Amino acid sequence: MSEGILFDKIIKNVRVVRPHQESVELLDLGIKDGKFSEISPNISPEQGKEVVDAQNLLGFPGLVDAHMHIGIYQPLDKDAVTESKAAAMGGVTTSITYIRTGQYYLNKGGPYKDFFPEVLALSAGNFFVDYSYHIAPISGSHIDEMQMLFEEYGVTSFKIFMFYGGYGLHGLSDKQNLFLMINKEERYDFAHFEFIMRGLSKLRELYPEASDRISLSLHCEVAEILNAYTKIVQADSSLTGLKAYSAARPPHSEGLAICIASYLAHETNCVNINLLHLSSRKAVEAALTMQAAFPHINFRREVTVGHLLLDTDAPTGKWAKVNPPIRSRANVEYLWQAVLNGQIDWIVSDHACCSAEKKASLQHPDNIWLAKSGFGGTEYLLSGVFSEGSKRGMSYNRMAELLSWNPARRFGLDTKGDIAIGYDADLVLLDANESFVVRAAESESQQGYTPFEGMELTGKVKTTFLRGNIIYDQGQVVGTPRGNYLERR
Repeated sequence: MSEGILFDKIIKNVRVVRPHQESVELLDLGIKDGKFSEISPNISPEQGKEVVDAQNLLGFPGLVDAHMHIGIYQPLDKDAVTESKAAAMGGVTTSITYIRTGQYYLNKGGPYKDFFPEVLALSAGNFFVDYSYHIAPISGSHIDEMQMLFEEYGVTSFKIFMFYGGYGLHGLSDKQNLFLMINKEERYDFAHFEFIMRGLSKLRELYPEASDRISLSLHCEVAEILNAYTKIVQADSSLTGLKAYSAARPPHSEGLAICIASYLAHETNCVNINLLHLSSRKAVEAALTMQAAFPHINFRREVTVGHLLLDTDAPTGKWAKVNPPIRSRANVEYLWQAVLNGQIDWIVSDHACCSAEKKASLQHPDNIWLAKSGFGGTEYLLSGVFSEGSKRGMSYNRMAELLSWNPARRFGLDTKGDIAIGYDADLVLLDANESFVVRAAESESQQGYTPFEGMELTGKVKTTFLRGNIIYDQGQVVGTPRGNYLERR
């Protein structure tokens, strides 16, 4: 490199959006070895091997989509390719996937010492964005493996699906042990959840230097409530579609689960708790009540872009089936107010690509009970939050906190989440003035439909950089998969 060349790449004329700032500055970004190495006005073009003109577009830190489900409905290695392309299309540069043993994903039980290396082997060379995994201890023996997962693979975040013990992934079920692939004498219940929390507290004690990044995430719904209400709603012909599904998994089930989980966290001194995809007023109110009751617990509260954009009147109907359900417009507006009030810590996609042929019953395509749960949306994460957040007066800087900085900090991604010297040069250029209509046919995802079909959003991703390399530009994914697995020790 000649004396005058200081940077591998210079990106000029970026309206830089940073978390915890009050303004947006027009700056140039100097990148070397995949990191931001200079951020200042008017960096000389002669100092860079390559120069890119951002043309005064907004520059957000690459998004950290901290709640995805890569490989749940199709083989992991194939899903990683197509759905990480969709992530890049949406300005996401880091994907963290929730994964577990049992049916779906790899369709295997057994220990994580065998399961997780296979997950990593299937992932390697297939992600267009950087990636990591949250892991769910399903069997009792998995609790003993949490230390191994931390020490050998840098896994710092774990998950409990509270409703799995007595309710199916898509509806009523009495075959939970077969679904979870655990021994018939084992129980996935509140006692199991308690012992997971005790295991996590022990791990934090063993590694105090990493204690802030070791956390437990919970899908909060109580199976007994879901079972009872599903039977009631299915017998009521006046309720159909998304309204029926929401009524069958009522908001107070979320609230009750949050209270139970919070007390268990208090009992076990499991102090880093993430309450996932809060979908309703009752869920948020329960979460805030528990924060007041247990101030020593370091709660984080999450919502999804789907629950912020869709309601039970969504014209896409069954395509929007998800757990917890899409709720009424009143609940949607309450979630937005919680976001604006600073009561929500991050926004994610909960992306779970479920192809059209798997999503709906071929014989009864409009039957909400027979449809699979989950849908993709990572490709609309930034645009969706930007479009609706801007209407409500949310600052760009706050968006950067919710979509990048906060999840990166919680989950131990030390070089992600900001446009700052020494951080990975992950950047997304967004045209704040360009509107577009969501069309599944234009998505990089292999899903084939979207519950957001026909929705007009303002704020379009133009270019996404991963560690200084362009991975998406002007409607096209660029290059080959170069995502790295991120250890978070």
